[in-house]
Amino acid sequence: MGVSSVALAVILRAEQVAIFGAGVVLWVANGGQPLLLIPAWLLVDLSMIGYLRGPLPGSITYNAAHNLVLPLALLGVGWWSGVGWVMLAGAAFMTHAGLDRALGYGLKLPSDFRDTHLGRIGGRAKVPRNS
Repeated sequence: MGVSSVALAVILRAEQVAIFGAGVVLWVANGGQPLLLIPAWLLVDLSMIGYLRGPLPGSITYNAAHNLVLPLALLGVGWWSGVGWVMLAGAAFMTHAGLDRALGYGLKLPSDFRDTHLGRIGGRAKVPRNS
């Protein structure tokens, strides 16, 4: 007897909420003003600019900013070097990645912006048929 797919989905969603929460804590603990986290968090979506060149470059730039590799690297470098703004950047990226995933937005596939590793975002428009 294993874990149901619903229970697994809840666990994975909770994990992403925890990542978001940890990012907020790291932001505040490193001197970040809570209200400034919102614009810093939104800056991460500038990575969508790659979509101006097409779905493949767009998925590359988007995915580079929307996974945990960059935030964890920034947090590590910021801690090691003692540079606060690098820690804050890592915390902002971390909150963004965690919240996106908790809301069901995944890493992008090169086929289309709506295609993610978690499934397709949004539905296709249904056109009524004339019978």
